[in-house]
Amino acid sequence: MVRDVLALQPETETTPGDGGVGMLVKKKGTASARSWILIDTNVNETIMDIDKYAIMHRVQIHARDLRILDPLLSYPSTILGRERAIVLNLEHIKAIVTAEEVLLRDPSDDNVIPVVEELRRRLPVANANRGDLSGQHDEAGEEDESPFEFRALEVFLEAICSFHAACTTELETDAYPALDEFTSKISSRNLDRVRKLKSAMTRLTARVQKVRDELERLLDDDDDMADLYLSRKLSSASPVSDSGAASWFLGSPTIGSKISRASRASVMTIHGDENDVEELEMLLEAYFMQIDGTLNKLTSLREYIDDTEDYINIQVVILSGGFSAVLFLLIVSYARLKGLVRKY
Repeated sequence: MVRDVLALQPETETTPGDGGVGMLVKKKGTASARSWILIDTNVNETIMDIDKYAIMHRVQIHARDLRILDPLLSYPSTILGRERAIVLNLEHIKAIVTAEEVLLRDPSDDNVIPVVEELRRRLPVANANRGDLSGQHDEAGEEDESPFEFRALEVFLEAICSFHAACTTELETDAYPALDEFTSKISSRNLDRVRKLKSAMTRLTARVQKVRDELERLLDDDDDMADLYLSRKLSSASPVSDSGAASWFLGSPTIGSKISRASRASVMTIHGDENDVEELEMLLEAYFMQIDGTLNKLTSLREYIDDTEDYINIQVVILSGGFSAVLFLLIVSYARLKGLVRKY
């Protein structure tokens, strides 16, 4: 595995070369550099501090597409298919995927490091693995014949879905005992604790809902899904030989992959139906169901919180009613004692 380090300072500009990252030319007023990791089909890695203009030139996307990856701007979860790239913003996972490489932002971030490790494991082509342990990997390699961009997309979807599932489980572990304690003992401390948990639940629900909505949007539009078939578009634009074309679709062993062997077989046909999106639809559907299950858990938690609030309100009304009745009797007794009220 090769790991290079390429630094572009904020006050430099690149001249064409090596995919848009080449000679450095001093220039004032250029966009500030950002840290990215580039991983290609052979899992060669390059750490780059590169400005947005160099990225736009390298992957041929517009500034408005790159803007959704800016951590300083609050853009919802988005997956965009462009002519030569997939632009993906899933909270802390901000990436650009082409048919040949992955650009992932802020690789040193604690939440991104596991994603980088998973890309290293899942992206290698099957031929590299079969060279050493062919007997062990033949069957697994046959099960992952999806294009490079789909293997990368699957890593990102699995990462964000697992991240939200873990956050939801942690919230449930804290919330349910706190709610039960609150019903048994009404106190300001328990009330404050429940309010904080409810706020955390509301924020997490909104984030999960955005991911779910984006997957649902893609599933509802075949044209949007077809835009994500980068290898197919590339092969249609630049015809290649059968042996060369097959190299685009050789995959590495993927544990727990969401795509079946049968669905991937269709990808091996370079000049197949360009409107066929069944493989990607199955991939997105699997993670849509996973994120929808997480959202259902949060919905159940919200309903439990609402039920707890209703129960507490009833208890408060009962206690207030009892107090009012006692207070009324005390007032009447005092009035009678002072002769303010006649006895009948």
